[in-house]
Amino acid sequence: MIPLQPAPAGLPSRSFGGPAASAHLRWLLAAPHRLGFFGGGLMLALSALWWGAMLAARFGGVAVPWAVSPGTAHALLMTFGFMPMFFVGFLFTAGPRWLGVAPLPMRSVAPGVGLMLGGWVLALPGFHLSSALAGLGLGGVCAGLMLLTAQFGLMLFDSRAEDRDHGRIVLAALGIGTIALWAAALAVTLRADAATRAAVWAALWGCFGLVFVAAAHRMIPFFSAAALPGDGAWRSRAVLVALAAFVAVQAPFAAAEALGTFSPALAFVQGAIEWLGALLLFWLSLRWGLRQSLAIRLLAMLHMGFFWLAVSFALGGVSQLLRAFSDGSLSLGLAPVHAFTMGYLGSTLLAMATRVACGQHGRAVAADRWAWVMFWVLQLGVVARVFAALWPVAGTHLTLLAAQCWLAAVGAWALRTGRWMLKP
Repeated sequence: MIPLQPAPAGLPSRSFGGPAASAHLRWLLAAPHRLGFFGGGLMLALSALWWGAMLAARFGGVAVPWAVSPGTAHALLMTFGFMPMFFVGFLFTAGPRWLGVAPLPMRSVAPGVGLMLGGWVLALPGFHLSSALAGLGLGGVCAGLMLLTAQFGLMLFDSRAEDRDHGRIVLAALGIGTIALWAAALAVTLRADAATRAAVWAALWGCFGLVFVAAAHRMIPFFSAAALPGDGAWRSRAVLVALAAFVAVQAPFAAAEALGTFSPALAFVQGAIEWLGALLLFWLSLRWGLRQSLAIRLLAMLHMGFFWLAVSFALGGVSQLLRAFSDGSLSLGLAPVHAFTMGYLGSTLLAMATRVACGQHGRAVAADRWAWVMFWVLQLGVVARVFAALWPVAGTHLTLLAAQCWLAAVGAWALRTGRWMLKP
């Protein structure tokens, strides 16, 4: 059962049967998920609008000034722009229950979110006007992330829960993300583009990928067992270790590729690891009940997001083996990366955030028609972006379609759910 949140100071308490309360920003301070999801949704929608506008300008022949290369700016914003704020909503809402500790007061959580939002106020215009301004903004984002990481670490240190494996993995991942973002901020300031991309790609797998697989291992079997009769919550510790290892090992490979390091032997080893990972992930997806979940929309969203992780590993294995046997001249381009980012991270984020938002706001914990439509618009965008990399002749049109689908899905989600965060 989810406890009702008290009204924040200065606002009257309302019962479910009373008149509807007006929206107010102070409600964001009633619970961590409110502030984290509102900030994350805001950055999610703004980043989608920004990138859609940049693509339209590029393909329309409109000159846009850049102090940081467009691809690197895109990678920085789409990696660090919104996901850390959603982590605030997840980790400081579910984390205390996982660890058996008291939740942190909002006055402790709010400064970190404020630093991250303030950092992006500087970094986003800095991408176009000044690399020093962009680096300063990214430093502010990193300061916020570092503060929130320390707070989660203190919760983990205080915990006496028997199972703290997921929390330990999350803390290690946040530490990697903090170090990578500091490196990226310094590299942006120094205009070291390859080093910036290496830091971002390392964080993509070593931080965000690790957090998501830890959450998937803990949540998907549990939710499936609750919704599917006869399906036990099977989540072996060995599987958690294997998932974390397969994802974490991608970080140094990705960083090396961003730096332009290539050898056929290294590509062959990476391809073999990714194929082994794909086999594990496809098997695990079926073992956790992918087919059975399709009858329950919200559960299907979680399972289908996890299935994209298997697809990304399979595509990555093919791509690396092509590179190995062609001396680097052939690959699948960015198809594996976008299957991982838009497909796995994006789909899972939409599903889990929808579940938490519904449960915490007294709504049925289910995907209604609007959530289901948003999810499938996102799936269309993922397929379009993956095929844009596989089919370069149609890449321009498919990339624009992918950007429009992404904006429609995440923008609609942010507008709809953002209103919930501003009301009791």
